[in-house]
Amino acid sequence: MAYHSFLLEPISCHAWNKDRTQIALCPNNHEVHIYRKDGAKWSKVHELKEHNGQVTGIDWAPESNRLVTCGTDRNAYVWTLKGNVWKPTLVILRINRAARCVKWSPKENKFAVGSGSRLISICYFEQENDWWVCKHIKKPIRSTVLSLDWHPNNVLLAAGSCDFKCRIFSAYIKEVEERPSPTPWGSKMPFGELMFESSSSCGWVHSICFSASGNRVAWVSHDSTLCLADANKKMAVASLCTETLPLLAVTFITESSLVAAGHDCYPMLFTYEEGSGTLSFGGKLDVPKQSSQRGLTARERFQNLDKKASSDTANAALDTVHKNSISQISVLVGGKANCSQFCTTGMDGGMSIWDIKVRPLPSPPTTSVPP
Repeated sequence: MAYHSFLLEPISCHAWNKDRTQIALCPNNHEVHIYRKDGAKWSKVHELKEHNGQVTGIDWAPESNRLVTCGTDRNAYVWTLKGNVWKPTLVILRINRAARCVKWSPKENKFAVGSGSRLISICYFEQENDWWVCKHIKKPIRSTVLSLDWHPNNVLLAAGSCDFKCRIFSAYIKEVEERPSPTPWGSKMPFGELMFESSSSCGWVHSICFSASGNRVAWVSHDSTLCLADANKKMAVASLCTETLPLLAVTFITESSLVAAGHDCYPMLFTYEEGSGTLSFGGKLDVPKQSSQRGLTARERFQNLDKKASSDTANAALDTVHKNSISQISVLVGGKANCSQFCTTGMDGGMSIWDIKVRPLPSPPTTSVPP
């Protein structure tokens, strides 16, 4: 595990290039900073300043090497590297609220933007007019779209929103792609078709992720619940109410293993048991250092807590690697099918790179809700 502190400000969002030598991140403002790895150090090589509102989403297309960003200014930009300069192209999203998240499709011929306008903009390039246009998915979304992820078939799109719902839509654009083949989620996929919907959680859906096969989708919500839907089991939903603070990010690392993180400031491993159709907690991936309070009496511990809460907050420190909430997780090596390394960024302005080897771990007491 390696930790890098980039900023004093929180990192709102990040994205990696194809060979993982550069990272684009937002320092909680209207800019995007691109850092390049030089040995063990990271050097800032570009600053992108076209947005006039906070940048809320970044995605980096690995093959075409294009960046897409969105922000609270209700705009999206597609960035192309020409020489040593990133050139922006404005994309009119036709929304009247802030854009919240953005994601390239696997074939990189379109991207999706979720927003506070209770809709998703599916953007694609129109060759005849030489510009980016968009179509809207509106119904039945009832609140801000916070998270997006594409199915491997380049057509289905998973969305999590503030109306407590996880949904899967068809984002088939006949202008740029061939008619899709049937999937376990359904066979008829006209644009905007609702393929799946679940309201098994009672909190905002902060993050959503398809598995490598696309047959499973997982999401985390503000009520500290992790859910997983399996299309091969008639879309049955397994839920796990974790004994943690709310989770903000989740990703598959194998077809049946997930990593999630959030306000507890450390990543956690979860496992899906296909036979029983249940989720289980696999353990913390951040092993804290030995606590300095070991050996203290109960009275001394409460005195220390009271001191930190009143006059010594500057010296208060967590035992975890991240010193504030983790807001995003991205897979670095191995992909979602066999991840061996992943990255986390958080509100402490730092980035951690984690090496992982999935193995059975003892499960602490949790509340599991079978499908």
